[in-house]
Amino acid sequence: MSSVLYDTPGPGAGKRNALLSVVFVVLLALVVWFVWLKLDDKGQLKWSLWQPFTTSEAWSTYLLPGLGNTLKAAALAMVIALPLGAVFGIARMSDHRWVRVPAGVVVEFFRSIPVLLLMLFANEFYARSTGVTSEDRPLYAVVTGLVLYNASVLAEVVRAGILALPRGQTEAAYAIGLRKGQTMTGILLPQAVTAMLPAIVSQLVVIVKDTALGGVMIGFPELLNTRSTLAANYANVIQSFVVVAIIFIVVNFVLTSFASWLERRLRRSKRSTGAVLGAEDMEELNPAAVGGTFGAGGGGTI
Repeated sequence: MSSVLYDTPGPGAGKRNALLSVVFVVLLALVVWFVWLKLDDKGQLKWSLWQPFTTSEAWSTYLLPGLGNTLKAAALAMVIALPLGAVFGIARMSDHRWVRVPAGVVVEFFRSIPVLLLMLFANEFYARSTGVTSEDRPLYAVVTGLVLYNASVLAEVVRAGILALPRGQTEAAYAIGLRKGQTMTGILLPQAVTAMLPAIVSQLVVIVKDTALGGVMIGFPELLNTRSTLAANYANVIQSFVVVAIIFIVVNFVLTSFASWLERRLRRSKRSTGAVLGAEDMEELNPAAVGGTFGAGGGGTI
């Protein structure tokens, strides 16, 4: 079956693809086997190095507090960056130059700076210009850097999602008397959300992972930072990296799974019911415009 992205392979191409798949699986198995042997030779597969993760001390003292800080910083950044990105994305499409140009400058500026630099600048700003305590400063700096960078990226996602909609949607909204603000909030944004959701979720996954930058540079006690303390106490560096990687995989898998469920639900809820809108329905949507249209002539059609 053909797709927009590729054509159905023929008999020769199908055999070639199957052969390449088998070769890839064999090579991957050889690499895994080689790594396994090297780890075994260095004594990294001993049960004593993995045993600390079966006790509650390693989790309650190191991993769970670090995971809590990671999720806290990521959640705060998401809650602030999503609406802020939507505002700047819509502002970049404004008809008013005094709104469009400053929004574009802000988005392009913060999108061009590495998120790590934003965290470092924010940390210095809070240290020199505010009364934020040294205990809270790393969290503030991490959240600030994540918000500034990801809000700028999400602004472009929102703008692209709205511009991707058929122009007829906007024209139809104007035809029934809706203003631009009503068209944006009631017509365009609800439709664009479903199309934007995969890109938004990808950026949310980036937010979760980028919290680790704060642990590396400014001492924020997130999951990767607390892992280093755990590894120093139990002398199991590789094992701790493996466990933390699995935790990140699980967290991001849960996030993407929830997003997939939400996307399916949104698509089902937006399917047309086949109902025909009458004059009363249109009057509820926009009483002023419909009143003028139907009141003057005594009737009309949509």
